[in-house]
Amino acid sequence: MVKAVIFDLDGVLVTTDELHYLAWKALADELGISQFTRQDNVRQRGVSRMASLEVVLEKADTKYSDAQKIELADRKNAIYVKSLESLSPNDLLSGVKEFIFFLKEKGIKTAVGSASKNTLMILEKTGLANEFDAISCGLDTTKSKPDPEVFLIAAQKLGLDPCECVVIEDSDAGIQAAKDGGMTAVAVGAARNHPLADYRAESIEEWDYRNSDLFM
Repeated sequence: MVKAVIFDLDGVLVTTDELHYLAWKALADELGISQFTRQDNVRQRGVSRMASLEVVLEKADTKYSDAQKIELADRKNAIYVKSLESLSPNDLLSGVKEFIFFLKEKGIKTAVGSASKNTLMILEKTGLANEFDAISCGLDTTKSKPDPEVFLIAAQKLGLDPCECVVIEDSDAGIQAAKDGGMTAVAVGAARNHPLADYRAESIEEWDYRNSDLFM
């Protein structure tokens, strides 16, 4: 039986995709990059801030130094963090709290494994800060998904072997990371057709987890 569920944050527990897109778009506009699109933003899902910046800068005419890139990433983050002030428990995706309660009833541990350095703030704003046994985020890691580091740190914080953990992810990079880390992967949303996924659902709300063999 599964001993822990590790949740990705954005797109699984809460959605701030639009806020991320608007912040990156604002930065792109400041840099004179007019071709940054929502399709580009899809490629930024599940990866680190610096990897996301590279997606923006692919369309830039200017070459930036490493120091300048850090400044640009910080500038985007300031725009994004300001927008997070509007978050509340109402921004949780449907079915999330019910699923967490179900897992607690089963005695299954829970964790968050997210590339975001703003994970703690988002959990605080949405009322989830005290709901998890462990949190692994961009403040703990040096490698971004599809490297499994963020999930392996979560398992380590939980005191469990990776094979005892299930990861719920909505990005292709996250599913790859879960499998490379030796974990069971549940793909939701945009990642649900990923060939490496062990289980698939449109969302947590649409997943018939109560009858899943994972939790029997």
